[in-house]
Amino acid sequence: MKLKKNIATSEEGFVFNPGTGDSFSTNPIGTEILALLKEDKSMSTIIETVCAKYDVDKNQFEKDLDDFKSQLVDSNILE
Repeated sequence: MKLKKNIATSEEGFVFNPGTGDSFSTNPIGTEILALLKEDKSMSTIIETVCAKYDVDKNQFEKDLDDFKSQLVDSNILE
């Protein structure tokens, strides 16, 4: 999973796709995931990092991450 190079993100969770003109906002965990994707981190690294930083259940987070990934694909944010 890799973020497209032209996708703009902010530390506050704002995401802008200049290719489509679409924008949206994410919560703090979504912002963390996007930052890790920009660093080309693997899914397993993202899972371990987020679960260590936030008080989330690993199994639940994996499901939520799959849903978030689907939203990113639908929004044309991932390569």
